[in-house]
Formats: sequence, C-alpha cells, structure tokens
Amino acid sequence: MSDPHPHSPGLAGRLARAFIDSKLTPLVVAASVLLGIFAVLMLPREEEPQIRVPIIDVMVAMPGFSAEEVAERATRPMEKLLWEVPGVEYIYSTSRPGESLVIVRFKVGSGGEESLVRLNQKLAGNLDRIPHGVGAPLVKAKGIDDVPILALTFHSARYDHLTLRRIVAQADDALKQVPQVAETTLAGGARREIRILLDPTRLAARNLSAAALVPMIQQANRQSRAGGLVSSDREILVETGAFLSNTEDVGNIVVGVFGGKPVYLRQVAAIEDGSEDPSQYVMFGDASGEQPAVTLSLAKRPGTNAITVADEVLRKLDTLKGTIIPSDVTVSVTRHYGRTAAEKSDELLFHMALAVLSVTLLILFTLGWRESIIVAIAIPSTLALTLLVFYLYGFTLNRITLFALIFSIGILVDDAIVVVENIVRHFHLPENRGKPWSVMAVEAVSEVGNPTILATFAVIFAVLPMAFVGGLMGPYMRPIPVGASAAMAFSLVIAFIVTPWAAVRVLQWRRKPEKQAAANAPAPHGHPEDHFTRFYRRIMDPLLHSKPWRAAFLIGIVTLLLVSMATVGIGWVKVKMLPFDNKSEFQVILNLPEGSSLERTARASREIAAAIRGEPEVTDYQIYAGTASPFNFNGLVRHYFLRRGSNVADI
Repeated sequence: MSDPHPHSPGLAGRLARAFIDSKLTPLVVAASVLLGIFAVLMLPREEEPQIRVPIIDVMVAMPGFSAEEVAERATRPMEKLLWEVPGVEYIYSTSRPGESLVIVRFKVGSGGEESLVRLNQKLAGNLDRIPHGVGAPLVKAKGIDDVPILALTFHSARYDHLTLRRIVAQADDALKQVPQVAETTLAGGARREIRILLDPTRLAARNLSAAALVPMIQQANRQSRAGGLVSSDREILVETGAFLSNTEDVGNIVVGVFGGKPVYLRQVAAIEDGSEDPSQYVMFGDASGEQPAVTLSLAKRPGTNAITVADEVLRKLDTLKGTIIPSDVTVSVTRHYGRTAAEKSDELLFHMALAVLSVTLLILFTLGWRESIIVAIAIPSTLALTLLVFYLYGFTLNRITLFALIFSIGILVDDAIVVVENIVRHFHLPENRGKPWSVMAVEAVSEVGNPTILATFAVIFAVLPMAFVGGLMGPYMRPIPVGASAAMAFSLVIAFIVTPWAAVRVLQWRRKPEKQAAANAPAPHGHPEDHFTRFYRRIMDPLLHSKPWRAAFLIGIVTLLLVSMATVGIGWVKVKMLPFDNKSEFQVILNLPEGSSLERTARASREIAAAIRGEPEVTDYQIYAGTASPFNFNGLVRHYFLRRGSNVADI
C-alpha cells in the first residue's frame, strides 16, 4: 500500500504531515485558547509596566549645625562612601540647617532588597567615622509600588480637623487589614495634644522650676513590671505606673513637695486637652464650597492587581459607613488608579479584538470567507500563547504589553496568509486534480515553508535586539520585542500545524460537487483570478510597460512622503514616545517665599482654587497647605512626599 502522503522535504512539510490528520490538532487549538484565557485572568492589571528602580533615602540629623557645616561634615563624606556601593547610578543630596538628605538611585533592574542590604552594610561598617554631633543615618527605601493607587478624602461641614483625623485613623486601621494593601498615609487633620501651661508665679511660690518638671512628667508617663506575687499556686504579675490618657491623669502628677505636702501639676499649671497648633491644612472643595478634609492614600504590594486591591478596599469602606464613619462624613474617591488601569486595559483589549476582526474582514474581502475562517482560527491561538508568555515572564497586563499584542497582529497573520493562499493555489492547479486534499495541503506548506521560516526569523531578529536596551526605557518597552518575537514564533508553528488542518476541513465545507469541479478547472494562469487580482494586474501592467506612468508613480510616492513628514513640522501630528496619560487629576504645586506663614500659603491656595473651580471640567479639588498631596510617579522621582513647611502647597 502506497503512502497517501508522499515524502515532503523540509521541517514545514513534516510538521504539516504529522498534524494534518491528527486528532491532537483541535486539542492544541483549544488548549492554547484556554491557556490564554487563564493568562488574562491571572495577569495583574496595571497602568504602566513595573520598572525596578530602587531609590533609597539616607537622612541624617545634625541639630544646631548650619547648612554649610552639614554639607562639609555629613553630606560630602556620605556621598563618597555611598559611591562605593555596587549598582549605584546616581546620588543626589540636599543640605540644610540641622539635617542632610542623600538620595541614592540604583541602576534599572537592580533588586530592591539587595540594594538596601548593600547600602545598610556599607553604612553599618563605617559608623565609627560619624563625626561628633551627627546622628545615626535613617535609611528609607522607595519604589514604584509606593505610589498610592487609591486616595480617599474624608470631608464634612460638621466636624473639625481634629475629629476628622480621629475618624480617618480608625478607618485606616480597618482598611489596613485588606489583603495586598501596603503602605497607608494620612494627610491633613490635627493630632490630639494635651497642653501643660505653666504658671511662673505658682512655680516660684513652691520653689519649683520648669526644667525640673520635665523629667518628672516623663517618669510619670511610664509603665513597667515590678515583679510577681505567688499565692495558692498562682502567680500575680505586679505592674507599676500607667500611661497618661487624659487631663485628670496629667493633673495628678506629683511634681514636688512644699510645706510637707505634695505639689500636683494641676496646682502650678493649666492643663488643656485639644488639638495641636495648625501645621497643615487640607480642604475639599466643590461647587457647594469648601470643607475641612483628611486624605487617606493606600498603596498596593508589588506584583498585585491594582484593580482587585482597589475594589476590595472600596468594598471594605462601604462596610465602615454608619459605624466607624458617621453618616454626615462624606468620602470622595479622589484617586482611583485601579479604575484607570481597568479602563486602559479594557480599551486596549477591545482594540485588540477590533484589530483581529479587521484583519479577518480584510481576508474575507480579498481571499474569501473560508480563508478568513482559517486565519481567524490561527490569530486567537497565537495571541493566547503570547499572553501565556507574558504571564510566565512576569509581565503585567498594561498598555505596553497590550500594545505589543496589537502591534504583533499585523505581522503574525503573514505566516497564516501565505500558507493559506498557497494551499488554495494548489487546490486549483490542474495537475493536482484527483489528489487527496491533505496531500495537496502538505505539498503547499512544504513549498513555502523555508521562505516563511526565513521571513519570520528576519522579523524576530529585527525586533528582538530592542529587548536588550538598557536604561529606564529598556524594561519599560521590553514587552514589545518580547511579545512580538513570541507572537511571530507561535504564528510560524500555528501556520504549519493548525492552518493546514483547518484548510482541509474548512475549504471543503459545504462545497457542492459542480462548484468543486469548477474550482479545480484549469485557468490561463494556473488558477482562476478574483477581482482583486484583476484590479492589481490593471495597475501593474502600465507601471511595468510605460515609462511616463512609472515617473508619475515615483513622483506621487515622493510627494506623499514629503507631505507625511511635513505633518510633524506643522503640528498636525504630535511626536511622543508614549500615548498621553488620560488621568482625571492634575496638580498645581506652590512654593511661596521662604518664611511665608501657613495662613498666607493657604490663602494663596484658595485664590488659585477659586479660579480653577470655575472651569467646566473641574468637579472638585483638594488643597494641601503645609503638607504634600498623595504623590504620583513624577512625585516619587522628585520626592514630593518630603514637602513639608508653611510655604508649600499642592492643589
């Protein structure tokens, strides 16, 4: 018995012959699509790729030193020392009276924990070199995951800054319990403070001084274990002292003895329980006016889904309303990066589906509806396997990875189109009449196999070097070459395995015998020409045989090229590395002259906010005077979270 499939040289022909009649082929398609769906569900969704750029702040306190002394005695020696740490790329420093700040930025891709350990080891090994009067360095690491993804602004017309902060602090404790929530930060409000206002006359009358009272108050605000009592085979722990909790406890502190009687603090001072002196103002404003506010910002843990974390926090917040959060306190979501990440990923997924549909329709109008079905089977399988590569590679689903998929659609269909078109051509060849369809399909794949492999790897070798670009843009744009290369490789395999299998079955589907005979009928050029081929022949014949037509065509191409280049110069086309970030927030940063009071800063902020409030696009605004607003990626790089003082404000 002769082999129905003659020997097919080449890798492509062998793959096609192995899978064209195999029952595993539809399972390959189904498994690849299911794996892609799994990857879409499991991939964390974010707005931007997660770029590891460890930033470590080293702060040193030097009370009483001028800025020049701080720079000479602490900042410059510490800079020289930190340059010795492996992986350091940049060092920035700020010296001001009483303190020094050194910002160490490591190379892109460095491990955050490894960089922190190296820096701490370097500092710990040189503690003996710290000059007298210089405090121990405080080390704090910052990264992209420290940028808050959610900002909740609590505001009310009834409660003051002190009460609002108490409410938000309780809500913070509850929201911190949500899984995958990392750092939380409170901005605004006033902290509780018990003030002791000493009366100099009463102190002098009892032979007491203010300096002597300080250690006594500190000693009273302490609790310690004194031992234990054993009785009836049971041990009772004995503790002495207690922490001060209210004005009565503070007033009962014994600060001295006069005339054989104890002197209580309430006898020599007035004690008040209230809020601290205003050091910051946070206000929430909309069309109805301004209200005192406190903003709670939340960041997520590395590698988690921003959408899921934000939704869980908001669900937890709804359970707190009416219990911890009173009904007359309004909670406004002033930042929701989970929502924007969902909008961007959903939009890009829609455009990816639209691109697949567009390519399928294009093939429908050029090759036929059967051929479009074959390509429509190959594209989802390829994209699904590419998404699986993203998941295994540790990427997240963001606008760069989705752009890589959309970019790949235009080139990954080439392999399937070439194979399908050649299979159709073989079906129409007169010499193939009577041959089994599977034999003709294998011969067609074998014929174009080597050129297709060569063309595919040429594209991969052209795109893949982009994955080795260094610097900040390297890891940011890396999903594009990785995704495009993986998509091209998978498209090649799918074209040799799935496309011939689908072509044999789809091209014969519901084809009547008389139409089958007409389809296999010989034509002047080997197979029947469709209207697109005839249209192409009408255009190319004059260009090939008429010199004036060739000159006119060349002039037209050059003219279109110049016009397209001119659109950039005249501003019709904006040249930008990345698409515009359509955030629902913008920030106005104020730096008033040094020494400006908090009230003056708040007044200037309100004036600017009043001007902005009238814009039709503005729904609400927040004023942060004396403190920093929740920072974004730009604020992380510029360290806006360190903004403190009476002369700084954010709107």
